[in-house]
Amino acid sequence: MQLEAVFKINQPDFKEKALQWANSFRVACYYDSNNYPDQYSSFDTLIACGVTDELSANAGNAFNSLQTFLDSHKSLTLGYFGYDLKNETENQQSKNLDFLQFPDLYFFVPENTIVINGENAAVTSDNPEKIWKEINEIQLDALLETGFSGIIKSRFDKEEYIKSVMALQNHIKRGDIYEINFCQEFYADRVQINPLNTFKKLNSVSPTPFSGYFKLYDKYIISATPERFLSKRGSKLISQPIKGTAKRNDDPVEDLKVIKSLKSNEKEIAENIMIVDLVRNDLTRSAKAGTVKVEEITAVYSFKQVHQLISTVVCEAESLPATTIIKNTFPMGSMTGAPKVSAMELAEACERTKRGVYSGALGYFSADGDFDFNVVIRTILYNAESEYLSFQVGGAITYDSDAEKEYDECLLKAEAIYEVLSKNKTRQ
Repeated sequence: MQLEAVFKINQPDFKEKALQWANSFRVACYYDSNNYPDQYSSFDTLIACGVTDELSANAGNAFNSLQTFLDSHKSLTLGYFGYDLKNETENQQSKNLDFLQFPDLYFFVPENTIVINGENAAVTSDNPEKIWKEINEIQLDALLETGFSGIIKSRFDKEEYIKSVMALQNHIKRGDIYEINFCQEFYADRVQINPLNTFKKLNSVSPTPFSGYFKLYDKYIISATPERFLSKRGSKLISQPIKGTAKRNDDPVEDLKVIKSLKSNEKEIAENIMIVDLVRNDLTRSAKAGTVKVEEITAVYSFKQVHQLISTVVCEAESLPATTIIKNTFPMGSMTGAPKVSAMELAEACERTKRGVYSGALGYFSADGDFDFNVVIRTILYNAESEYLSFQVGGAITYDSDAEKEYDECLLKAEAIYEVLSKNKTRQ
């Protein structure tokens, strides 16, 4: 029988101890807002571990299977949607190589959950007091070692990447598409890492409002994503696409200039607005007539390493199953381009590896029917059994894109991950 008890947090490192405790289970997840203000978030931190029931599926009938799973439990359910579920939402195929071997979809009902809001921790399990005691007695390591000692390689060298961008721009000139998110993989094979420590370091280097750690037996999602894909709060749907990136400057005066430049960058603004239009169109499939609106357009949000242009699109939802609402908008427009189907086809043709979990969505469904999912970017994926580590980065390619600058932007987006993996030790 599940019980809930609310405790007052009295240790500054409680979250880290709770994460370490959860990681002892074969399946666990940790979602952290890193104290970013967000009117649509329902918690500061959510931790879940242990499996009461689970669903693993590949594209075909995955969305229907998930809805049946949700209907049978009607409780907190956590997991992810892989990008290649596009093959179920549209007439698409995934033929690129897959070295990670994650299922396209995975969700689980947890044995234990910890929801942190402010100084309070709500623990739900068969024995909350026992869990509270175990967590508070944990001794944390003084050193964080990622264990990574491999060589990071890319599927494209700079010249190949530039040629691919130019080829995509030829499609834009012909009118096949007008924007595409083109992604490349960085990887290391035959490597061992400590996934938990790697997440701790990544979250320290790049704290973001939708960061996540997901342990799925021998597979790991280690994420520092800043982007919300789709959230449902009551009857309201919220999507917050990101398009537009600028590197932060350590000098506050110069950093303000960077913000001003990003705010007035016509190319970045145009890219964002294109995706906003696509998101608006996607939301109309689930919205009550006339309710789709843009709450915020191309606002600058600042993170530890970059500034981003973020827009907020909302609507009032029709009474539809949760998975239907997600299927109507999946994959997210910020990771495809427009028109969506043509952009996905060209991305599949030009990219060299399967995206898998990357550019999918990680999050949860709550017992009351609400949900919240991020966009899986700025993320390390790791298969411990095959010892394969991967992270991908992408950029919006338009008619006006400078291929060399797009390549540099990819490296900027990968900077935090490079920093985490290149320095093996850090003292707390």
